[in-house]
Amino acid sequence: MAQLKHRDSHDLGMHTEQLAGRTQQTFFDPAAEENFLYPGAFEVDFNKVAEIDAAELSITDVNLRIRELMKQGHGTINVKNPGAKHSLGVGILNRLNLNFEGSLGYFGCGLIDGPNVRISGRVGWSCAENMMAGTVVIEKNAGSTFGAAMRGGDLVCKGDAGSRVGIDQKGGTIIVGGRVGMNSGFMMQRGRMVILGDSGPNLGDSMYDGTIYIAGKYESLGVDAVVGEMTDTDVKWLTHKLAMYGLEAPNGIENITKIISGKQLWNYDNLEPMEKKLVL
Repeated sequence: MAQLKHRDSHDLGMHTEQLAGRTQQTFFDPAAEENFLYPGAFEVDFNKVAEIDAAELSITDVNLRIRELMKQGHGTINVKNPGAKHSLGVGILNRLNLNFEGSLGYFGCGLIDGPNVRISGRVGWSCAENMMAGTVVIEKNAGSTFGAAMRGGDLVCKGDAGSRVGIDQKGGTIIVGGRVGMNSGFMMQRGRMVILGDSGPNLGDSMYDGTIYIAGKYESLGVDAVVGEMTDTDVKWLTHKLAMYGLEAPNGIENITKIISGKQLWNYDNLEPMEKKLVL
């Protein structure tokens, strides 16, 4: 087989370097289709619709009701009156269309792998923490630590988000249609973040890898975050990804700034004390 001399994925920060003797590459065997789903995953029909009125239900009751409906084959579930309750829609390891007609509190939709979630209101801290796959779209604003330790899928906030967006992000895509607070992209390891508004200070602080795109102004860059060069691949990917969610860069994609790791902290432990002072 011919060897590729250039990989577009490298332009987007999706590298395949060895880390401490171990690789983060994952290979899937199409013949092992039964391993693509979690044990106990439910067969659902997206055309089979159910509704939950969460106004008088506890958090536990709402989450249990979602699982009961999935077990019955419902593939589309609409939750009315969520009332900004915390920890709703968590731990769903199944394909599902889940719609919340209102706002969620802290830790909404965390630890999910597969569902497509739409939230018509706002979300509190740590929405979609440790998300593995699927999509979560918030129509209004989000709190701090939005998408913390996210590993895959698309997480979209069409309004503003708080501080530390994508802290310890390990994969996937985070899109914020408005502004983000301080220390967003802190210790980013993989994935992509798109900010269509402005950013607070220390954007991308201590990022190891991955890519941040910002359409507005950033107050300051964090340690080891540097401006990179936009490529045709970046432009094509951004054009496609923003169109998926009906979003646009306010000044055009060609004017977006790309932030990447300067890679001065990759071998931080091997630096001499004087070198560490220069880095920090």
